[in-house]
Amino acid sequence: MPVKVKQVFLALIAMTVLLLLWLVSPKALTAQGLHLSYPPNGHQTTSDRVFFIGTAPPRGKVTINGQPVPRSEYGHFAPSLPLQLGENVFRLKYGGQEITVTVVRQPATPPPPSQLGFIQESLYPQQNVQVQVNEILCFEAIGTPNKEVVVNLGGKTIPLSPDPKFSLPGNSGVLVDNNQPTAPSAGKYRGCASFPQVGNLGKPTFTIRDGNQKVTASSQGTVEILSNNLQVAVVQQDNAITRTGASSDFARLTPLPKGVQALVTGKNGSWWRLDYGAWISANDVQIKATHQIPRSTVRGVQVQAVPPWTEVQIPLQVPVPFAIQQDGDRLYLTLYNTTAQTDTIKQPPIDDPALSAISWQQTTPTTIVYTLRTKGQQQWGYKVNYRGTTLVLAVKHPPRSLESLSIILDAGHGGPDDLGAVSPTGYPEKSATLAIAQLVAEELRKRGAQVIMTRTADVDMDLPPRTAIINRTEPTIALSLHYNALPDNGNADTVQGIGTFWYHGQSQRAGAFIHKYLVTHLKRPDYGIYWGNLAMVRPTVAPALLLELGFMINPKECEWIVNPKAQRQVAQVLTNAIYEWVRTSLSL
Repeated sequence: MPVKVKQVFLALIAMTVLLLLWLVSPKALTAQGLHLSYPPNGHQTTSDRVFFIGTAPPRGKVTINGQPVPRSEYGHFAPSLPLQLGENVFRLKYGGQEITVTVVRQPATPPPPSQLGFIQESLYPQQNVQVQVNEILCFEAIGTPNKEVVVNLGGKTIPLSPDPKFSLPGNSGVLVDNNQPTAPSAGKYRGCASFPQVGNLGKPTFTIRDGNQKVTASSQGTVEILSNNLQVAVVQQDNAITRTGASSDFARLTPLPKGVQALVTGKNGSWWRLDYGAWISANDVQIKATHQIPRSTVRGVQVQAVPPWTEVQIPLQVPVPFAIQQDGDRLYLTLYNTTAQTDTIKQPPIDDPALSAISWQQTTPTTIVYTLRTKGQQQWGYKVNYRGTTLVLAVKHPPRSLESLSIILDAGHGGPDDLGAVSPTGYPEKSATLAIAQLVAEELRKRGAQVIMTRTADVDMDLPPRTAIINRTEPTIALSLHYNALPDNGNADTVQGIGTFWYHGQSQRAGAFIHKYLVTHLKRPDYGIYWGNLAMVRPTVAPALLLELGFMINPKECEWIVNPKAQRQVAQVLTNAIYEWVRTSLSL
């Protein structure tokens, strides 16, 4: 084409490229008017404060209830403001624009009644409870402070005294460095007793007395004292969740596979207590009357290589509950309701890629702990199941080389109903995670890695399908990519940095290495490393991390998050971190 035409054509291409870069630049995310991303109108919280995340054109002043708020160079803001109990009204103004938001602060715990009486929902037990003969059972209530309170049940009168226990904040308190106990609340009462008689004792009756006045109320739950007739729970689901207490609020323990059997020792609502101390949902088990105690002896233990796994096979007489823990080059398998008659354990071959030795110890008359010593400090994954009544614990071999890596990238959130965190401009976390995941995938593939993405478009995707991909593909490592936010009592205006979450011990070393590498090479603030009970880090077949690559809600860091140059740098550094972690772990 003629020279002048060619020059014009090239100029148009250059202008188009510049326009596209501008459209995704921080300046393009500056609002055309006053915008509030958070909190929504009518927001309810128990926090004593809340932050306001939003933006407006840089020129001019934004006020909240008449007070100017600090803003970034692009006009973003995220101040935290105190809340009174009840309804709080906030008016945001910019020029002639105004946004009114109502935030309702609710008490963290129900306040005691001012008139003589109880809060009905506080009377424990709220659900039907079954306990053993002479097992201690405690009753609780919230009532008018400084009164005389008793419970009547099964012919006993049990006095309740003010509960001296301090109150604990929620788990999110760790994320904002605010997890200290607080003084006991007024009006909480507690008392305990045991009962020798078998049978349903009915509903406890609570009485609160002030001189000649008294108020009586019954709890919603009944109390039953179990007979000597044995019941066994048989697990009906794969990977049935077990917990430390009788609700989903309690911490998880090692899941149990289908077929495991254990005696029932109690019930609380829809949760059964098993004989080794764990609780399991009634939906996950079948309860059967029995005259047999599901216990087993253990004799010989077999080791067999089934690449890319090494299997430890423990023949049992009945599938018993178990727990697994990891620490450095040790994997501990605890078998409950078992007694050793073991004289021989076949040790792993000298050249086995995963294991170097197996030993055992009878720690209680019915508990055996097996110690599997792995080769190297980095463990690469495990899976456990029953084949008939033989427990099979498989330990994964390390990757053969840097050219054989398989990596799962999970772009957090997605779809119209799961935006994730939202920036001051309204830009959603789901879009940022997909953008960075695609860039990381591109960098990894350049290095020869096999990359599997849980999503490649803006689609709804629940957590179980995401974790199913990890379990099915058994990668070298699984990374869930996110951008961070805070609970209401955090400080969105100042918090920045990279955070890393892991769950199983095999992920700790990977988490520490990759986290430090990102913080150092990206020169970003260090938000910290956390053990976290999160779905995307619970799979066991590979080390799994959830990376919070920055705070979407922070007025300044959100600009870095959406900057194309910074995104490319993050992708390159994260790719290097993964390869350096593998290289170091394999001593290459």
